[in-house]
Formats: sequence, structure tokens, C-alpha cells
Amino acid sequence: MGRKAYFSKRVYKNTLAQNHVDSIRHALFVFNQAKHYSFSTKVKELRSGKSKRDGDSLHVHVKKKFELNDYYANSIVQEVKALLKSQKELQKLYISNKKEQIKSVKRKIKTTKKKLTSLRKVKTSIAKGEINLPGNLKHIQQHGNLFGVHYKNETLIFFHVYSFEHAYIDSEIVKLKSRLGRLEFRLDRLEKMLCSLKGNIHNVVFGSKKLFRSQFTLDTYKNNHDLWKQDWTQSRYNQMTISGRKDAKSGNFVFHYNPKTHQLTFQTPDGTIVHIEDLVFPYGQEQIDSAVEKQMNLQSKDRKLLGKSVGWSIEDKGDYYIFKCLLDIPTSEYKNHSKADGLIGVDCNVDHFAVSNVNHKGQFVNSFVLDFDLVGKSSNQITKILEAEAIAIVDYAVNHHKGIAVEKLDTTKSKVSNPYGNKKANMRMSLFAYRKMVSAIKSRAEKLGIEVHEVNPAYTSQIGKMKYMKRFGISIHQAASYVIARRAMGYKEKLPPMLHSLVPEKKQGLHHWAQWNTVSRLLSDVPTFWFGHLELSDIVRLRDELSSLGFLLESKKRKDNLTKEESRKSIV
Repeated sequence: MGRKAYFSKRVYKNTLAQNHVDSIRHALFVFNQAKHYSFSTKVKELRSGKSKRDGDSLHVHVKKKFELNDYYANSIVQEVKALLKSQKELQKLYISNKKEQIKSVKRKIKTTKKKLTSLRKVKTSIAKGEINLPGNLKHIQQHGNLFGVHYKNETLIFFHVYSFEHAYIDSEIVKLKSRLGRLEFRLDRLEKMLCSLKGNIHNVVFGSKKLFRSQFTLDTYKNNHDLWKQDWTQSRYNQMTISGRKDAKSGNFVFHYNPKTHQLTFQTPDGTIVHIEDLVFPYGQEQIDSAVEKQMNLQSKDRKLLGKSVGWSIEDKGDYYIFKCLLDIPTSEYKNHSKADGLIGVDCNVDHFAVSNVNHKGQFVNSFVLDFDLVGKSSNQITKILEAEAIAIVDYAVNHHKGIAVEKLDTTKSKVSNPYGNKKANMRMSLFAYRKMVSAIKSRAEKLGIEVHEVNPAYTSQIGKMKYMKRFGISIHQAASYVIARRAMGYKEKLPPMLHSLVPEKKQGLHHWAQWNTVSRLLSDVPTFWFGHLELSDIVRLRDELSSLGFLLESKKRKDNLTKEESRKSIV
């Protein structure tokens, strides 16, 4: 059972009687003023642990104070409770994000201190006349009296020890000490913010913080404060939602809709009866008429058991009103839940969807990619782009009479966990609108009666890369989408026999995900394109050969260093 809002056509104010417009304006003001007061009262009570309502419930208190009937007061209290619940959930999210940020800052402090200690050791060794470069300063290399500092796009060369010490070592120590101070300040600030989040119940700015701050930041409002007041009032008192009741004749005790004449009638708090003639809904008119007619045809005694509530909402858009009808929509009886014919696997990425078609035996049928570009786009543009691609995916599933499988990901923590990492990678992560992607797919699938299955995302890319990338000649993301579909169908991805030699004996009998974890770590340094062109046995062999070659080169380097030290000692 889901709840859906249907939007009416615009109802312009100049088509209504002036007393009706004034009554609607007054109703919106009183409703929102009571809501603001109720929320503020509830927050104060939660902070202090005391109530100043003389034993009255919040519903009764609001009803008396603002002279409202039960239906208006009930809707206000419901909205306040929902807002408090959402704030608690947001608080949990903010706390987890702050903890991730604190972890990342602590990691950065640790690496900065380590580098600072190494540079100080280098400076001390220079003073003693025996230059020693620690292992964590691999970007610094010594060639006789020459010193090279290698960066990504440039290399600094120092021709003698004096210039290396004073032009590079000293300046780097100063930079690192300054960076360390900033990091410690940021850590202290984040810890205080975390304490504030844990200990306080925060209030809400009705009308949005952005608009409130704009009175001090935008020239338009700084030069004309009355204009800001007008917009501020409009944003704070522009909408009202009245919840429905099952036992009401038309599903609502305040709003009454006639499905034959399309007339909406409601009573405002000041007692005025407002009539909205010819109120039609471009989308959902049949559903609204059917729901109201069914409710009106029920007997009074049957409404509580069989009735459906019909909620109504008014939004003031300046020159016109928008009315919304809120209906409970049952789950489609003809929704395709079956996996008997296979599934369509979808792997969501920052710039494309990878889609794979899997048959009833879990076998690969075909795969394709839907590309898009989100760089430089606004939030609304991103939503429209993703909705267009979601339509293509769901239509493809409908044509093949199959459900859809996606990963169940939570990217909120990963977006704040690595602020000091690669800039391009962080930018791509921030552009990864995964929730919007899945929401667009689910919304379209719900309309067309397609079930969307969510699966655990563990090792889907790694499994696809190692097992299916070369076999089917597809990309790693297409292979991941194939694994997603197979996992939703209940198939297990066991380790290929040629990779068992990489798994330690103590992990041989564990769950196959534990084995994939071990293999993924061991082969993490192998380029991805190798898996698309080489057999797994060849990859393992080449990796072993390269590892042994690296060990030999490292041993030779150490031996050369020892020889140099011995020669220096003999000269001395």
C-alpha cells in the first residue's frame, strides 16, 4: 500500500471571489502558525523534560489556543509528529557522517605526523653527516650529491645537500606543522559538533535556512528588506495539508469533492464555506473519482472497516493555487514478481547504467550500457536525465517480461569518508546520485507492474571482473550487473578452481564471500584490463613472477645501499 499525490490544474485567484481568497489566506496563516507553535512547544518540552500544557494533550492545547476544530488540530499534530520523527532520523544520519569525518581527519593527522617525523629524521641525519632517507619518503631519491623530489607533474632537483636541506626539508617541515595545526583544529571542531548533535534536540527553520540567510547575502534583499519579508512570509505560510478519515462520507471531514460536477467544497477555520468550481486533475482524475465514489457509496457502519481516507492539500503559488488529492494506492495485483523467466540486472555508476539480461537458468543473454553526463548539471536536470534512462531500462524489462535486480547501497558514509583522497575520485563520488537512480527505476517499475529486487552489493564487481569479464567480452560494470541478476535469482558465485591456491588453508571451508575477499586483496594491484584479455591462470602466474621480480629488485637495492655504507665507513 502506497500513498500518491495527484496535482490539480492551476486555480487562479482572479477567478475566485475575494472573500474566498481572503479566507484561504487566513486558513493557511492560522494552520502554519499553529504548526510552528506546536513544533516549538514539543521541542522545548523534550529539551526541558517538563510540560506547560496543564495536563492537556497537544491536540487539545492547539485546538483551544488557535480556536480550531478537531480536524485541523489533528492534521497539525500529525505533521508535527512526522517532522520530529524525520528530525530524529536525520540526527542519526548526521551523527554517523560526523563520526566518519572524524575518522578521516584522524587518519590524515596520523599520516602527517609520520611524514613530519621522517623529515625531522632526515634533517638530523644531515646534521650528523650520514644522510638516511626513511622508507615512507619514496618520492625523494638520492643520486650521489644530487637529490630528486618526484611529484606527479614535476621533479625538483637539488645539486647539493645544503640547498636540499634549507630549500626543501625546512619548508616542508613548516608546511606540515601548519597543516597539522589546521587538522587538529578541524578535529576539535568536529568533535564539538558531534557532542552537540548527540546532546541537543535541534529546531527547524520553517521557510528554509537558505531564504533566511539571503536577507544578509543577496543584494536584492539587502537593498529591499520589505521584499524579503514578503517572500519569507510566502514561504512560511503557503501550504496546508488536511489528513483524511475513513469514517467520513467523502473520505475527509473538511474537504468534500463531487466526482460528477468536479466541485471542491471546504470550510476554513473562520467558518467561510469555499467552493472551487470545475477542479480537474490532468493525471489521476479517474482514480480520484473512483475513490470518492466508492467511499460515498459505503454505508456508515461499513466505512471504518472498508473505507479509505482521502487527504487534501492547498499550495499558494502567488497568483494561483494548486490543490493536491492524497490517495492510498494498493499494490498492483498484476505486478511481475516472478524470476522464472530470468531477471534484468542493473549496475548503477556515476556516468552510466550497465544492464545485463539473464535467462531462467542464470545464463547470460546480452548486455548493454546507457551513458549519461551529470557534470555541471543542476539537481533538477540530474533527476530528469536519470528518469529518462530509468524509463529505457524498465521498458526493456517489460518487453522481456522480467523483473529488475539492483544493488542495495548506502553511499552517505562513503561520500564523507575520504575528503583528503583523490580529487577526481571524490568529485565522481559526489556526483554518484545512487538514491535518485534507484528511486527513478522503482517509480517507473511501480507504474508498469515490474518488481525491483535489491541484493547485497558485496564483491559483485570483483566476481564479475574475475569470472565473466573475459568469458563474455564485456566491461567490469556489465559483468557486475550480470552477477547482480544471478544473485537476485539465488545463484552462488563460487571461486574458480585456479584461484583456490591463493586462499589460505584456514579460509578454505569458509563462506565463498570470505574467499573472494582474500583473492580480491591479493589481486588488487593487477590492472583491470588484464582480466578481460588473459586467463586467470596466466594472471596468477604473471603476478607471482612480477612479485618475485619486485622482491629481487628490492633485495638488490638493499644490497647496493649496504655496499655504499660499507664503502663510506672504509673511506672514513
